[in-house]
Amino acid sequence: MSGPARLVSGGILIDVRLTPRGGRDAIDGLSVLSDGRSVMSARVRAVPEKGAANAALTALVAETFGVARGAVVVVSGQTSRVKTVRIEGDAEALMARAVALGGEAGRRG
Repeated sequence: MSGPARLVSGGILIDVRLTPRGGRDAIDGLSVLSDGRSVMSARVRAVPEKGAANAALTALVAETFGVARGAVVVVSGQTSRVKTVRIEGDAEALMARAVALGGEAGRRG
């Protein structure tokens, strides 16, 4: 099974399963969806209204990966619990951080 992160030009893409109203803002490691896909699990305190949960997710990811908030964008799944997030920056360093967070290697794509 491959991990949720994959290298792209200028950064990485990472698949995230977001739990809004999760009681705290945190990255909880890896989860496996019912279809077998591996995703990074995250929770935020924000409610899923008017983009608040997505904004909280981008802030959490930026802080976790040590990049500016503007370097993190939800590229798909804006209204879904499973999202794809693009993180711009040094792809190898970002991938190393993703692997450390998830405990397994991501895939190249």
